[in-house]
Amino acid sequence: MLERFVLRARRLVRLRETVNVLVTSSEELRSFNRRFRGADKATDVLSFPSLPVGRSHAKRAAGEIAISADIARENAGRLGHSVADEVKILALHGILHLAGFDHERDNGEMARTEARLRMQLNLEVGLIERAQPRDHLSRARRRTA
Repeated sequence: MLERFVLRARRLVRLRETVNVLVTSSEELRSFNRRFRGADKATDVLSFPSLPVGRSHAKRAAGEIAISADIARENAGRLGHSVADEVKILALHGILHLAGFDHERDNGEMARTEARLRMQLNLEVGLIERAQPRDHLSRARRRTA
């Protein structure tokens, strides 16, 4: 089920290379976060773009995504949707990062793209919207209802 979702999401963002997804523990995400980002805390999703291979810069894989099953379960319970949907929301966020989006620097482009894709994929409120003020979140939920 997740494999089909990732394939569909990749197609929607026009990401031709494969994406590997690891669903694991918060402890492992904390370890990855500490090792690769210098942040000693668990997080919900991390994306690791692949490095270009050889002179052609051809890539077999766009990269890897690591998702915390523990945080996905907590978020799903708190937000009232299934764990499977939460994993998809996290995977979509990671796929967008692998496609080159960066919500910290893109003036809302990733947030707009994620919101559009969530609607196409019938998913609840995404990660970027969750970080917005509560009144924005309420409007976003009404739009998806």
